[in-house]
Amino acid sequence: MLIKTVLITGASSGIGAGVAKAFAMNGARVAINFPTEREEECCLVCT
Repeated sequence: MLIKTVLITGASSGIGAGVAKAFAMNGARVAINFPTEREEECCLVCT
């Protein structure tokens, strides 16, 4: 099985967050990047 890894920049909200979640739900390993550390952005990693 081929495992895809993607890097999503600007994944804290909006389109970036949606794209990161969609890749994760379809089995990809997702690395996200965003400019600040707010609680809701940290939650994106856990969900």
